[in-house]
Amino acid sequence: MDYDFLIIGGGIAGISCAARLATAGKVLVLEAEASLAYHASGRSAALYEPRYGLGPVVALSMASGAYFHAAPNILSPRGMMIVAKAEDAATFEADAAGMDLAPVSLDAARQIVPILNPETVAHVAIADHAWDIDTDLLLQGFARQARDLGADILTKAPVTAISRDGKGWQVTTPQGVFSARVIVNASGAWADVVAHMAGVAPLGFTPLRRSMARIPAPGGHDISRWPMIFGGGETWYCKPDAGALIVSPAEEHLTTPHDAFADDMVLAEGLARYEEMVTEPVTRMLANWAGLRTFSPDRVPVIGFDNHVPGFFWLAGQGGYGFQSAPAASQLAADLLTDQPSSIAPEVIAALAPARFG
Repeated sequence: MDYDFLIIGGGIAGISCAARLATAGKVLVLEAEASLAYHASGRSAALYEPRYGLGPVVALSMASGAYFHAAPNILSPRGMMIVAKAEDAATFEADAAGMDLAPVSLDAARQIVPILNPETVAHVAIADHAWDIDTDLLLQGFARQARDLGADILTKAPVTAISRDGKGWQVTTPQGVFSARVIVNASGAWADVVAHMAGVAPLGFTPLRRSMARIPAPGGHDISRWPMIFGGGETWYCKPDAGALIVSPAEEHLTTPHDAFADDMVLAEGLARYEEMVTEPVTRMLANWAGLRTFSPDRVPVIGFDNHVPGFFWLAGQGGYGFQSAPAASQLAADLLTDQPSSIAPEVIAALAPARFG
């Protein structure tokens, strides 16, 4: 047997899991692309807001806080703001309560973000418990840790076939055939595709496209200290990034696993929703792209051994929460894979387990 654990997928889920597992056995990570984190992980909004998401996601994100705050330079202050029209008061109140944001006056909000439109913005809430994540530093830190502990990480190694015998798994790639005792399916949008290859029943993951536009700093303002801003009901959002502003329509368009690209019409509609709430028009785009946010049927990640096929472990369905939950999710995965006790509450582990789908 070549490896104890063979991880399919070199995004943040797979790489962080490799780092956690490398002391427990021989680990191999297979990444289909030429670089790590090419797909969803490489196109993240890169925010740590631990109160963002459903209950099990919040539990993982909150449990990741100690790691983030102890790691040098991974987090930097960003803050968060929600803005809404007068007619969206109910949605605004639910969003603010759910993420523990405090309502403020429009005048106070315009001291922070001067381009807010007083003719359309009726409700504002803010919080300081949100941070930018240096996603590359986080990913490369986990990759370095994994390699230093003996893990192998191969890029340009798409999986073309998976078979199983009495001893374990054989995984075929253009770089060779590798055997392992356990497969960890951390393949993002391709999670059900990998399962099918392995003879495991798919769980019903859905890749949803989300588009992004990069625009110049509005009105030439110094936007470096602006918070991430969400439209009420997450109908759009924007976030400063290296002197420019990223604006997203926050769409969730069902698609298939592929190298995603932005939809021009969807971007235009999202930029129009953003423009309605600010005083500075969008005059040009610097760049645009899209990523796939992949969810399980109940929109909660799936972490655990398959309920029917021994030696097949799911680490998938992180949706838009992969980076902010990675430290705790990877530790939970390693604990389950090595039969160690976890600090995550049993009810959360059960909510994440594949067994919930039968």
